[in-house]
Amino acid sequence: MALLIKNGHLVDPGAERDGIYHILVGDNGRVSHIFEGDMPDMQGVRVVDADGFYVFPGFTDLHVHFREPGFTKKETIRTGAMAAAHGGFTTVCAMPNTKPVIDSAEHLQEELDIIKRDAIVNVLPIGSMTVNQDGMELSDLEGLKKAGAVAISEDGKSVMDSAILYEGLKRCKELDLPFFDHCEDKSLVRGGVINAGKKAEVLGLPGITNSVEDSITARDIIFAKEIGTKIHICHVSTKGAAYFVYVGQAFGADVTAEVCPHHFMLCDDDIPWDDANYKMNPPLRSREDMEYVRSKLADGTIGMISTDHAPHTATEKKGGFMDSPFGIVGLETAFPLAITGLLGTMTLPDIITRMSLNPAKRIGTGKGTLKEGSVADFVIADLNSEYVIDTEKFLSMGKNTPFSGMKVKGKIIATYVAGRRVYG
Repeated sequence: MALLIKNGHLVDPGAERDGIYHILVGDNGRVSHIFEGDMPDMQGVRVVDADGFYVFPGFTDLHVHFREPGFTKKETIRTGAMAAAHGGFTTVCAMPNTKPVIDSAEHLQEELDIIKRDAIVNVLPIGSMTVNQDGMELSDLEGLKKAGAVAISEDGKSVMDSAILYEGLKRCKELDLPFFDHCEDKSLVRGGVINAGKKAEVLGLPGITNSVEDSITARDIIFAKEIGTKIHICHVSTKGAAYFVYVGQAFGADVTAEVCPHHFMLCDDDIPWDDANYKMNPPLRSREDMEYVRSKLADGTIGMISTDHAPHTATEKKGGFMDSPFGIVGLETAFPLAITGLLGTMTLPDIITRMSLNPAKRIGTGKGTLKEGSVADFVIADLNSEYVIDTEKFLSMGKNTPFSGMKVKGKIIATYVAGRRVYG
């Protein structure tokens, strides 16, 4: 049966629409018509009245960790997809650092079978650059693409051998696969668990310098520019990394970048004590870094907001920085944090562009817009009422977040995938 979403304030930068519209979705799950003003009489149509609410193209997150196969005590594809829907994400890209690592068509097919069985949103797999993410031998990148990988990454670590990375980027270029780049020089980490700064000194913890991220960002953009590979810089956190993205774009590299809400909302000054819910990789940086990254998100140099959703068990995160794993959850807080933290310095269409249109373009899904004929992946949201982030209401198995108890605006009322309600 066809579906009519009426009276909603549609913000769709891809279609250059920002106003009150009525959206008719056909029984094929695609947008049939967009109406403005009075509607023609319709029979046999399900009607949802979105009066007072906003309607956006469904969000795309290029960077999540759903932990399955292998680490299902932390998260599963089913619970991760439910969390995505709760957060307004209709498409997510799952990183390959599972067990086994997604480094072959066989391992990818195992993941795809679980996705087909359990996912209520579009979960798109990313393949590993090297076998077992050991950085020693390239994975079968062609086989991964044929099996359904939408990108290649070594996320969780960098390919430290420059020669191997260079060859891998050449293969990505030949296969037209973007490389999603976690930029971290492991030889410079030296046991660091927090940003190298005053907070690290106060807490007596080993710090991670900006050069850990900056050096790999610069190296990999240089390689990608020379080869012509599409490269996407993950979770930018430093002023230097953001600047290198700007320089790469200016010199013609096909480079895009993302920032996570925790890196534009928090800095290391905000860490109250030795609380592992503030431990992520890259770490919360200085206020200067945070403000510069925000400025590059606002001007479009950093064109996407992703979450790096990284669930862990409560037991794993109950210790301090030295005894707990890196990572926080983010799918269910990204949109309200963006609305609360960015609206005013950025327009609403710009925020939606960075959460819907731009990431969809980077992986070529054709989504991120509600133009006539497009797949009806969309969200209905309330931007006005305030509420408090409550981890007990999360659908993710992970509750590890520094934003618990924060008052925010921007609540997802309902999420639809191909015209089918999957949340709300």
